[in-house]
Amino acid sequence: MSTFGLERVFLPRNIAVVGGSARPSSLGAAVVRNLKSSGFAGGIAVVNPRHAVIDGERTRPDLKSIPFVPDLIVVTAPAAAIPSIIADAAAVGVSGAAVLSAGLGHGAGSAAETVARTARMSGMRLIGPNCLGVMVPRAKLNASFAAHRPAEGHVALISQSGAVAAAMIEWAAERRLGFSGIVSIGDQLDVDVADLLDYFALDDHTSAILIYLEAVKDARKFMSAARAAARLKPVIVVKSGRMEHGAKAAATHTGALAGSDAVYDAAFRRAGMLRVFDLRQLFDCAELLGRGFVPRGNRLAILTNGGGLGILAIDRLAELGGVPATLTAETIARLDAGLPPGWSGANPVDISGDADAARYVSALGALLEDANSDAVLVANVETAVAPAEGIAEAVAQCVRDRRAKRSAVAALVLAAWVGADERTGATFEAARIPHFPTEDDAVRAFMYLVRYREASTALAATPPSIASVFTPDTAAARHVVAKALSEQRAWLDPVEIAALFDAYGIPIVPAIAARDAGDAAEKAAQFLAKGLSVAVKVFSRDIRHKSDVGGVILGLHTKEAVVEAAATVLARARNARPDAKLEGLTIQPMMVRRAARELILGIADDPTFGPVIVFGRGGAAVEVINDKALALPPLDMNLARDLVGRTRVSRLLGAYRDVPAVPPDVVPLTLVKLAQMAADIPEVAELEINPLLADEAGVLALDARVAIRKPARLFAGQTRLAVRPYPSQWEGELVLKDGSRVLVRPMRPEDEPMVRSFFKRVTAEDLRLRFFHAMKEFSHSFVARLTQLDYARAMAFVALDPNTGEMMGAVRLHSDSLYENAEYAILLQSDLKGKGLGWSLMQLLIHYARSEGLKRLSGQVLTENTTMLSMCRDLGFTVTMDPTDHSIVDVMLDLDRPGADGVGADILIRPGTDQAV
Repeated sequence: MSTFGLERVFLPRNIAVVGGSARPSSLGAAVVRNLKSSGFAGGIAVVNPRHAVIDGERTRPDLKSIPFVPDLIVVTAPAAAIPSIIADAAAVGVSGAAVLSAGLGHGAGSAAETVARTARMSGMRLIGPNCLGVMVPRAKLNASFAAHRPAEGHVALISQSGAVAAAMIEWAAERRLGFSGIVSIGDQLDVDVADLLDYFALDDHTSAILIYLEAVKDARKFMSAARAAARLKPVIVVKSGRMEHGAKAAATHTGALAGSDAVYDAAFRRAGMLRVFDLRQLFDCAELLGRGFVPRGNRLAILTNGGGLGILAIDRLAELGGVPATLTAETIARLDAGLPPGWSGANPVDISGDADAARYVSALGALLEDANSDAVLVANVETAVAPAEGIAEAVAQCVRDRRAKRSAVAALVLAAWVGADERTGATFEAARIPHFPTEDDAVRAFMYLVRYREASTALAATPPSIASVFTPDTAAARHVVAKALSEQRAWLDPVEIAALFDAYGIPIVPAIAARDAGDAAEKAAQFLAKGLSVAVKVFSRDIRHKSDVGGVILGLHTKEAVVEAAATVLARARNARPDAKLEGLTIQPMMVRRAARELILGIADDPTFGPVIVFGRGGAAVEVINDKALALPPLDMNLARDLVGRTRVSRLLGAYRDVPAVPPDVVPLTLVKLAQMAADIPEVAELEINPLLADEAGVLALDARVAIRKPARLFAGQTRLAVRPYPSQWEGELVLKDGSRVLVRPMRPEDEPMVRSFFKRVTAEDLRLRFFHAMKEFSHSFVARLTQLDYARAMAFVALDPNTGEMMGAVRLHSDSLYENAEYAILLQSDLKGKGLGWSLMQLLIHYARSEGLKRLSGQVLTENTTMLSMCRDLGFTVTMDPTDHSIVDVMLDLDRPGADGVGADILIRPGTDQAV
């Protein structure tokens, strides 16, 4: 249900606590104390039929006897009583319930199922069960049994563990950091991590989101919410259960390499979330994000009174991928003028152990104005010469002064005061300077922010188009897989694999089927005549690992050798697997590529996230070397390049010594093709290419295995992918009222240049009517939000001139969190209005919205936009004046009302035909 009803849960007008006892240590009594001590201004009722008073509050026997309807109830009663409590809450109209109690069970017939069903039918939102509770400091809400009250701030915390949430509260209190909200979600009967990501992403009081995660239940919902949230603000996640006990059995090396934690890591990366690996690192990120600091880049200047401390910081910085700032000549001149001759003369800026406050301030002032520095780390080891506390006060005042004057180039300052006492920490807290106990902690925290910035940049990057170099033959590929499934087979044979790869433009060594030894010799002749040796392999769909039964012989140079080898492998296979059906043999040429790198590419199946693309170092020792990286499909070229670059073997793809480089994008393009196959054909359950040879001539698959099966579950759009892929089925043509046709397709991320060019052909007045204010420029981030769609939540169709390929117009929708109502918008090239293009695009959008199960299509139109209002009326929209702004008209189409718009299923025509899509 996503964010529906959560406003009343987190900002309730009144609350009821249900359960507890007169004992001060009871959950109910603790919640009542926390509510009262937090200063909650609304009504508080306590419900308990067995105790007349709890924590000084008179109780009510049941929810119906309360004189008001609670927005939120906090349930601390025993598990057996909770189903009837939730039923009573539904009957009186409670908006939400936080169930702190545990023990409701799981699965069909459990109390948990009953509670969830009751809440769902009434529209009540559930937090928990088995959770710490809900805290919203700005609303004076502490509906939890936490030991301390969190302070108000701008960081939201979502935790699957109540203990972790409590620990974060304790740590934040020591650091004087606050929260916009804290939600412990427990068993997630209803409200889950994705719902809360959606809520806090749009919360104006939240600048960053921290997550403690144990498992994801709904991968597509999670990925969609995480990608949307990470585009708006930092999302930092720590996940438990990283180390699996024992290796899982896997049918391929690819499956073995794709461990569950590695898949989670790939999911976080794809969403643009920043992953940390323990609570200390999570705390460090909160230290920085809670104060709203994000560096411009990865260049760090270090100021210290201890040379060894500075060198350690530089080492850690380099190890983590940061860059020591190279100080400008102007900065060095200023440092020379203000420091004694013995300073280090470079970064790290070592100002000696006898440095006092004045020396620190002089050096820091110069570093803050250095154009080559993105941040400054000020480190100190206390000496008997200069008190550390006095230096901290001087540094804090220097930073305050520069912020006030807005004169600092490097706006981010971090402090590492080794052995500092509480007074020093308080000094930095008051100045809003992130501080850490060691230089290692400070550098790590800085690099986490750098990685967040890099992830944000990558999310908005425009990928290059590959439409001109890659168009798969999906029909041919599906035919291959469907035929094998109709024969109830779980694996494709080598000939079928070659046909599948050919459909997706993946080069593979040809495999030719032969009936017997004589036929094998005849089939091998074409390769032998070219001077190539051949391999003979047993052809049996029952034998997956041919080498295990001696079913492979390599390096054959003559027809006689082929005949002998063929007889040998058939005999070996019969002896080793008398139960296997032997179809014959396959003949393959032996490809010798002297400088080829051996790679592994594959598709693995994860039970949570579905298909995962695996890339790494190939060969026989692939699992021992374990040089691999994972990514969630679909992939574009930017994502594929990133996937390759995260492996050690990527360094071997360039030129070295007398070995020529692999063409830069040939491997990433192969990964894109593989990811597209995973999107197009959900029946491909597992795939492995090992090895894929890569050299200056390109790539070539030497061996491949493909497992197939009918997928147990599919997401919307008939795909197993957690990230909804590009919906190619919506490509086609629109027929305008004059009979002319225009191409139409969903918008792609690589359309940014086309969209920019389109805006130049739209008048300033039309842009104002579309965006409600004058638009003078279109930034990259603005256009990226238009072109980089999450197809699980949004859709945009672009109309293209069939002759020039130029964009003629676009129509889009974006759904609400319930996926019931969607807001629409439309914009046409100004000189094309009146030709029926807008009408056809709106019809297509309405047809799409209905096919997706949306219930309403709505929008806002300026009163002066009479053309749009007239079209809305003709399409069946209701048109009403906005109650708060009379310059705006609200329009709404009920999609459940059939026939209002006259849209039929034949609105979209396949290109070059009259066949309706």
